[in-house]
Amino acid sequence: MGVFVPPRLMMKESGMSVPVSVGTLLQADLQEDPAYRDDGLCVVGVFGKSNMQSGPLKESLLNTLADKNIFPMFAEAEDGGSADSLIQAFYDQENRVLYLHLSSVCDSRQLLRACRSLGADTSHSDAHDFWKGLERQHCLHLLYLFSVCHILLMVHPNQTFDVTYDRLFRAMDALRQKVLPLIRAAIKDCPVSKEWKLNCRPCPPRLLFVFQMNGTLKISNSSESGGNPDKPKKHSPRRRLQHALEDQIYRIFRKSRVLTNQSSNCLFTVPANQAFVYVIPTADEDPVGALLTQLRSNCILTDQEPSVTISGPRKYQQMRRSARQLGGSGDAGGLSVVSQLVDCSLKDFLWQHVELVQTKKGFDDSVGRNPQPSHFELPNYTKWASVASKLHHVLISNTDEEMAELAAKVQSQLKVLDGFLDADSKFSENRCQKALPLAHSAYQSNLPHNYTTTVHKNQLTQALRVYSQHARGVAFQRYALQLHEDCYKFWSNGHQLCEERSLTDQHCVHKFHLLPQPDEKPDVDHNPPILNHNSRGRSTSSCNCGRKQAPREDPFDVQAANYDFYQMLEEKCCGKLERIDFPVFQPSTPDPAPASNQAQQAPCEGSGDADGPKEPSSAQSHTPGDASLSLALSLGRSTDSLEPYGDGDGPEKQGQPKRPSLIDRQPSTVEYLPGMMHSGCPKGLLPKFSSWSLVKLGPAKSYNCHTGLEQPGFLPGSSFLLPWDLVIRSRSDEDAGLSEPLDGGASSWPAPNKSLIGKRGSTGGLGRSRRRDDMARVFVGFEYEDSRGRRFISYPATRVLNTDMPLYIPSPSQGRGLKPHFAQLTRLFVVVPDAPLEVTLNPQVQPGPPPCPVFHPEQTDIVLPPDGLWVLRFPFSYVTDCGPCFPPKENQPLSNYKVLRGILRAATSNPAPQ
Repeated sequence: MGVFVPPRLMMKESGMSVPVSVGTLLQADLQEDPAYRDDGLCVVGVFGKSNMQSGPLKESLLNTLADKNIFPMFAEAEDGGSADSLIQAFYDQENRVLYLHLSSVCDSRQLLRACRSLGADTSHSDAHDFWKGLERQHCLHLLYLFSVCHILLMVHPNQTFDVTYDRLFRAMDALRQKVLPLIRAAIKDCPVSKEWKLNCRPCPPRLLFVFQMNGTLKISNSSESGGNPDKPKKHSPRRRLQHALEDQIYRIFRKSRVLTNQSSNCLFTVPANQAFVYVIPTADEDPVGALLTQLRSNCILTDQEPSVTISGPRKYQQMRRSARQLGGSGDAGGLSVVSQLVDCSLKDFLWQHVELVQTKKGFDDSVGRNPQPSHFELPNYTKWASVASKLHHVLISNTDEEMAELAAKVQSQLKVLDGFLDADSKFSENRCQKALPLAHSAYQSNLPHNYTTTVHKNQLTQALRVYSQHARGVAFQRYALQLHEDCYKFWSNGHQLCEERSLTDQHCVHKFHLLPQPDEKPDVDHNPPILNHNSRGRSTSSCNCGRKQAPREDPFDVQAANYDFYQMLEEKCCGKLERIDFPVFQPSTPDPAPASNQAQQAPCEGSGDADGPKEPSSAQSHTPGDASLSLALSLGRSTDSLEPYGDGDGPEKQGQPKRPSLIDRQPSTVEYLPGMMHSGCPKGLLPKFSSWSLVKLGPAKSYNCHTGLEQPGFLPGSSFLLPWDLVIRSRSDEDAGLSEPLDGGASSWPAPNKSLIGKRGSTGGLGRSRRRDDMARVFVGFEYEDSRGRRFISYPATRVLNTDMPLYIPSPSQGRGLKPHFAQLTRLFVVVPDAPLEVTLNPQVQPGPPPCPVFHPEQTDIVLPPDGLWVLRFPFSYVTDCGPCFPPKENQPLSNYKVLRGILRAATSNPAPQ
């Protein structure tokens, strides 16, 4: 940066001054020459646009006005100046004129810097905000120029008026009216007149327009004189163009009321009887000839100059008189000078307005019947700098702590510019606002009163699709977010359906509500209401023993599904029956807590075998898995798909030692298992209730194989148990100490109505051999029950014990709808005869495709006492720590839902010798 040169002080080495930023100028402590301290200072501002092609910038006009090489003729590609030097100041001390030049993104150098600051990943909306921020910054700098200058030059790179300036000036006028009280507060202590403090400017500035003619218009001497070069025409084509532009500009500004009759109320004025438009002619195609002509004219003028050196306006007037004298002579070289007199130079054009300022005549630009004189003040540098410094802090720099509050208030008023300058945003706002009601209608179409998140998202997608068909522009994203918020507010304001799903995969029909706390009654009027979950789904189920049926609500938690309903029926039916109780949690503290994950890996996050749980052998006991697995999610979470499960270790093979069961270990009395027992549970934990039940209906003879089970709900002919004939060999002398295990193989599980083939071709009765075999008959029945309470016993004779039993099978009587109904394996009936047999029960259920865990009771390998009709009731629902295992849907294979083989085993137990 150079240093500002005060009046009557020149850099003798270079013979010229250097431009500096206006901020540097105002911060410098400059002292004027006492001899010229009272001289007035005319301030001229220059703004506008530069030619984007290779050519001189608008700064070069100051070189012409000051007759000095102040600014470079062409822009340098890499040099864009600094961001805080948008206004450059240069003082022409010889003519007492201070030039303020404003750069903006309309100039090639500033535009190049702005484009470089934008990244490739900048969104359309962010880029728009960036450019509009630069426009607001440009308006503040322009407002500063219109507040401190007497004359303003608007430079345009062609000879066509840009009508966007009309919108710009209206925006600036509106901004000026908004910030006028703030500017008054900022300059109230400055040493200027009351009129200046009231109007916040030395005078209504006069705006002049400078256009650069492009190559489409040529000036020819023959065309000007109608073929007679000795008779110059009164008005050249360039002068006629200037007059036409003046009329056009004046009409536009009067129509938009930028210009009014009273100049003191306007942002700027234009003279009524002086030229305010100047068109710079096209550069001569013969630069050498133009330089020679200019050199010849300068030499002639220098020879005729008086010996006394004259400077300032008087020198310029003398040059004009000399040019007229040369034009009167018949010299051929005077033709170009005559043309320059007819079409005056840029400095002539400007100086007729500068003289009005420096002679303190001022501008009388008011029109109408009763024109009011406007105020005018020609300050010295000290007075002007005091006002300019205050305004610079308030409008541009915002660095003064005393002016910080005023500067913040000015920034808050910039929103008045948006309606004038941001036409594309205004268009986008209107388009998006019109699209919002259409999108809202699309969202609310065909909606039930209460609906789930899935429905909300689907409707929102449809609304966004309609919105995107109509909305355009930079406001698209902002109004899309508003659409999201509006739809969410509509949904959450009394239309949100409870998101909880029952254990049978049905949604709660209530709107969003809270669950009642213990000892709290439901309250519908509460906001949100306090209600229990209800899917309006009802089914019919039987009690533990199967002798009594009752309707039940669709359960939402495992305790209601597997314990509460059956406890309610036990009071009416099977409460006094003999039973085998499964071990449950016995607290030793008044406030037991559910087990936490405590750095243990949750079953949902473990990785099981790729083939899923392997089929266990008859000797295996499914005990809880490795201690590294624990609970991670509460039972309140519901999910459609189960995460991977794993035990850490594969199932044990036959012959390997059996793992100790839970009964063999001491379970925890402080923490309980908050779900059901399965293969992925941690060791040493028991649930607070058992989801299984094992009761005895009576002695073995209470079952009549001719009548079947006499219980309600069975379909006709489907209540008969399947006989299982077992051979009990009598020990002879040579067979002493041996016993034959009955493992449920194919030989010990005959098909119905088939006689048992004994050894040596004998039938199942007493043979003719020397030893006799005693027979024992066990009856087994796998009962299925559907949601309507229809029960039946399946007879897959070849699969009952040797293969996996299906957990779900299609119901024999389907409804009218297309959706299939499934019956679920609910009970296992076992008639154990009064014989030396050990019938071991080991139920293991896999209620889903791998990696679903295997569920089992809290006690495994249960030995059923002889002479009894036993009923094992399976759980109604199977729930893991990650949520329920939902029943199969239409497209899911039923083979993935099964009871693993080996559920029953039989062996002799110390028979007496025959």
